[in-house]
Amino acid sequence: MSSERKKLFNIIILGVSFMFIFTAFQSCGNIAQTVITNLNNTDFHGSGYTSMSIIYGVLSASNLISPSLVAVVGPQFSMVVSGVFYSLYIAVFIQPATWAFYTASVLIGIAAAVLWTAQGNCLTENSDENTIGRNSGIFWALLQCSLIFGNLYIYFAWQGKTHISESDRRTVFIALTVISLVGTVLFFLIRKQEDTKAPGDDDSTNEILGESSSARNKMMRAVAAFKKSITLSFTKEMLLLSVTTAYTGLVLTFFSGVYGTCIGAVNRFGSEEKSLIGLSGIFIGVGEILGGGIFGLLSKKSLSGRNPVVMLGIFVHFIAFYLIFFNMPNDAPIAPMEGTDQVAYMIPSKEVAMLCSFLLGLGDSCFNTQLLSILGFLYSEDSAPAFAIFKFVQSICAAVAYFYSNYFLLQWQLLIMVLVGFFGTITFFTVEWGAAAALAARGSDYSSI
Repeated sequence: MSSERKKLFNIIILGVSFMFIFTAFQSCGNIAQTVITNLNNTDFHGSGYTSMSIIYGVLSASNLISPSLVAVVGPQFSMVVSGVFYSLYIAVFIQPATWAFYTASVLIGIAAAVLWTAQGNCLTENSDENTIGRNSGIFWALLQCSLIFGNLYIYFAWQGKTHISESDRRTVFIALTVISLVGTVLFFLIRKQEDTKAPGDDDSTNEILGESSSARNKMMRAVAAFKKSITLSFTKEMLLLSVTTAYTGLVLTFFSGVYGTCIGAVNRFGSEEKSLIGLSGIFIGVGEILGGGIFGLLSKKSLSGRNPVVMLGIFVHFIAFYLIFFNMPNDAPIAPMEGTDQVAYMIPSKEVAMLCSFLLGLGDSCFNTQLLSILGFLYSEDSAPAFAIFKFVQSICAAVAYFYSNYFLLQWQLLIMVLVGFFGTITFFTVEWGAAAALAARGSDYSSI
């Protein structure tokens, strides 16, 4: 198999593996608060929002050391071990216990930091400046297929149910645990790239993620990776992109946890309110996949770079936020187990709710495909530290958002996303203009990014 075909094979396996793992995890996150609400009249006392806040808080802190861990054990083994912890977290819901639930939340936060740092390194190792846009799109489209399969099952399994029984819960989470383990095993199919550098070449990625088995060299690579992360954190480009990344963290919290909870709490939706959570996840997935396909796979046809895609993303999101504000009751995110009978500025519409789900997914894919692309382009030789910083900022903002989701009414959550999204778009434009200028100085074709 040629080198290019091997790289494309690795990208596809990477995407399929993540698809299986996140079919399980995102479906779990989408229904966690609803399931927990049904459990809280038993011996179990926990909050899905609090769990997610712990996960993303630990994830953000763990990104300070994740490049060092990936440097020592390698990206492939890092992803395998992380996948096992994802499966353990999902398995907790089969027979929930409060202590196990919050302990697993801490462990998966560490595992997520390592998983996404290793993913960024693997994506960059199998790409160059001409293929990073295409490969980011392939990965993102495959990853977001996860939103369809798990939620499709939930939609049909929970249709007509107003209460989630113990049998329903166990069946769903046993299936999700097995699916997550399948994705973990698939990481073993990723093939290592042969080192094509001459012995004297200066390649900081190879220095950090080399294959030496010497304990001394491993420690040196770990320390170098940590230092590189700190250094990159304070570069102008990374600071500017951090605002855009912060916005993706807030949106991630909203569409993966808060919005599904809002839909499930609206009593006006009748007996469909619980199954609509799954249908909402499907429409989010369709938007994500469509965006990944158009703006990733077809990126070679782009003549104006990444900025128009990001502009489309913020425009689509603003439309979604406006419609959600009019369609959803203000107390929906924090409604009790009985749900809410309140009405916003219109009678709650299932059709509008599903349209907003699609728009949330489409806009999110616009931002994430372009962030993956520009990070891989700007930091091709420092991919592990760069992607660790990306996940650090994204996850700490997601943790903050999950925390305030316990208390803030819907209107304030939407307002925060509008403000951060506006400034994040401007900062992304600034970095992209700099990248375009750098390409022009090298005589490269801007349409190739």
